[in-house]
Amino acid sequence: MAADTDAALTSGLRLLHAAASTQASRTDAIFLAMLLLCGTVAIVLLVLVVWFSLRYRRGRDVDRTPPRQMKGIELAWTVTPLLIFFGVFGWAARDYVTMADPPADALPVSVVARQWMWKLQHRSGRREINELHVPLGEPVVLTMTSQDVIHSFFIPAFRLKQDVLPGRYTRLWFTATQLGEFPLFCSEYCGSEHSQMTGRVVVMSPSDYGRWLASGPSEPGMAQYGFALFRQLGCSGCHDPRSTIHAPLLEGLYGRTVHLQDGRSRVADADYLRDSILVPAKDVVAGFAPVMPSFAGQVSEEDLQALIAYIQSTSARDTTP
Repeated sequence: MAADTDAALTSGLRLLHAAASTQASRTDAIFLAMLLLCGTVAIVLLVLVVWFSLRYRRGRDVDRTPPRQMKGIELAWTVTPLLIFFGVFGWAARDYVTMADPPADALPVSVVARQWMWKLQHRSGRREINELHVPLGEPVVLTMTSQDVIHSFFIPAFRLKQDVLPGRYTRLWFTATQLGEFPLFCSEYCGSEHSQMTGRVVVMSPSDYGRWLASGPSEPGMAQYGFALFRQLGCSGCHDPRSTIHAPLLEGLYGRTVHLQDGRSRVADADYLRDSILVPAKDVVAGFAPVMPSFAGQVSEEDLQALIAYIQSTSARDTTP
């Protein structure tokens, strides 16, 4: 009984929740460093304030002549904090850049947020609602968008949070380091039932994850479903290599630089492909007429991500949107 009580007390007094991702340990390190740094400065200042208040209080017989100039000390207390600031900034910037650049072999998962749920789909076609199953020790990259308002994808145990915006894609990647279940929240107020927009991330061993992925209902993969949509919507009538209509070819397009009619250039990433489907007149490819119709209102967010997955699958460059 005493051991259980001690364990519960230790858990209750723990400064941070369990770190369950590679990013979490880096975030905790810089957070604790900042806490120690700021705490040390605060304690030193408090001690100095108390000491000077007592030593130089009214009525004490002490030397009160103005101090002479001490340029060395003045330079020290100016330059030292500046160097510390640049050091902390460089440390945080390095971690930020690492978090913004997912590995090329990361497992892709598509996420669509809506009031008030998370809809997720793996590239194999397996779908989830308010749950995300991932393998232990393997990087996972989430490509996220919102169907209505701004949401925020937050996994406290992973120390990760990313806004999910309507009309564009944001990315988040992580590598889980602990087996188990971890809470998933929306941390951006998104409506009357915002507090109920919760879920969980389930971290499994790679073998268990593979069995879970194969045990679901038989569904076409995202690229396969995207190809079916590509034909169903009539896209192949213009963008197929055998088409007689003069339209840009999409095979191998993903990741390439596209030169536009107005002289600009854009990389054919997920946002570019989304804009080309919904607002085709925005970025017209050089040498082509702006004749493509808009598919806004005709395809859902899930359909858009499936179409992008298909176009990505035709690319010789294996990159992640």
